[in-house]
Amino acid sequence: MRYLSNPFRGSLFRPPPRHIIAAAVAAAAGVSLLAAAPAPAAEHPAAGQVAVHQQAVTAAQQQAVLQYWTPERIAALTTPASGKPPAGGPDGAPWTSGNALSKTVGRLFFTDHGEDISCTATVIRSANRSTVVTAGHCVDNTDLLGENNQWATNEMFVPGYHDGQAPYGKFVGRTGVADATWLANDQQHAEKYDAYDQAFVVLNPNERGQKLQDAVGAAQEIGFDQPGDVPSDSFGYPRAANDPAREGLPEYTGERLAYCSGTGREYPGTPEFPEPPGLFGLPCTMGGGSSGGPRITGLHPVTGVGTVVGDNTQSAFFDSAGVPCPVESQDNCVRYLVGPRFSSAITEPLYDVAQRA
Repeated sequence: MRYLSNPFRGSLFRPPPRHIIAAAVAAAAGVSLLAAAPAPAAEHPAAGQVAVHQQAVTAAQQQAVLQYWTPERIAALTTPASGKPPAGGPDGAPWTSGNALSKTVGRLFFTDHGEDISCTATVIRSANRSTVVTAGHCVDNTDLLGENNQWATNEMFVPGYHDGQAPYGKFVGRTGVADATWLANDQQHAEKYDAYDQAFVVLNPNERGQKLQDAVGAAQEIGFDQPGDVPSDSFGYPRAANDPAREGLPEYTGERLAYCSGTGREYPGTPEFPEPPGLFGLPCTMGGGSSGGPRITGLHPVTGVGTVVGDNTQSAFFDSAGVPCPVESQDNCVRYLVGPRFSSAITEPLYDVAQRA
């Protein structure tokens, strides 16, 4: 899996098999709710069950998260600017429209196995007016060996984040929601787990006591089982770029919102590393930090509202004929940013639980 949360931690390349890593170290309405405590893989239930984890519930817990994310900690998750001249295209450019899109997408900060990381998340229309959607590995993850499953801590969402600013306030995570299958992810069997790399976070009110949708004044729609091979836009707060000419530009430091546009393509994986059906994405240079960002169809050019049909989770490479490139030979291939298509089987049960939490 080529996770895109941390540009330096498994962000662009699939981890090698577990034994290789170990040797090198030595030289996630008919839904059942599960307890949040991690369990060994053999004890995890079948697909379709929803795992719910309480994050910061009390006022003291919420305040502790706000105090944790000092300006210095956030700055530490910012890639140094390069001063290079602007460069962009459909596969990656800064988002400069001041419509609902720029308010509803934001940075998601959290701690994963003791390491501070950031992802991207999106405000979606929900009954509790307090729900965002993101990637599963931005809410619950294993260590680099695919072991020691843990829920993220210090989860905080900043809608409309830019240049260290929180124009609509800071929202501390209250409840994490993921599919139970994701909690058994071993990072070695993508064909079994990658379709479940999606999650929701229910947020506490901001410092002014406002619910999320009330504070930003907008929300994106969410769609299930939508076609993936259609014109789409992907958004994120990347801290790296696949294109050396764009490394260090403001939209690739984590400080500003970036996007890619194109027609979706399904990524089946390679013979060595097969993927499950339903992973779609666009040609895109966005790297670590863009995980959890939305893939949107039908984005209105004026209102900035569309339908979130999937999330960004990993990179993929295709050759000029549209054939997936093997991991060991990607030099002349086009990089895509892909992730699971939201479905009524996996996503809708999570959404129903989250929006009523």
